[in-house]
Amino acid sequence: MAKSDSLPFHEVWAVDFEFIAEPGERPVPVCLVARELRTDRLLRIWQHEFGDRPPYPIDDDTLFVAYYASAELGCHRALGWPAPARILDLFTEFRALTNGLPVPAGNGLIGALIACGLDHLSVTAKEEMRALVIRGGPWTADERAAVLDYCEKTRSAASCRLWSIASICLARFYEAATWPPPPQWSIWCPD
Repeated sequence: MAKSDSLPFHEVWAVDFEFIAEPGERPVPVCLVARELRTDRLLRIWQHEFGDRPPYPIDDDTLFVAYYASAELGCHRALGWPAPARILDLFTEFRALTNGLPVPAGNGLIGALIACGLDHLSVTAKEEMRALVIRGGPWTADERAAVLDYCEKTRSAASCRLWSIASICLARFYEAATWPPPPQWSIWCPD
């Protein structure tokens, strides 16, 4: 049984937006990639395809998972979408697990993946794709596909790879687990 199967949620969605954000302004969502972690259902949506509601459930029976979830929630707000009822922010949880400890590559997504010994995109590749998004449109079909691929490979896929962190964090809430986590959890453990 997958770790997500024991959770009290019907669906668990890993969500990532790419967006443009001018200082002090609301984000302008460019695309969305979301993956349901139990079924592996994948959504890849470009800005002209956004509807008036999220394409995934956001009720009490659904867990919304993101790394630095405030960015995704800002996109929800910019689109006029309601906030999810249940949110797990893996950035916050990674910080809770490592606060006061040295992390080899910082607290961003790539740093968390490195700390956990998980595959990650290079910093250069990430910066190139973010620059393409921030440049603004119009984007060619190839550029749109590249941005969606980047979004899928970094955040959505990373949320799946970081599920071990989420499992530990949820265990803390549902099983009163203590640090360090039990040996059956496979995650980098600080000394």
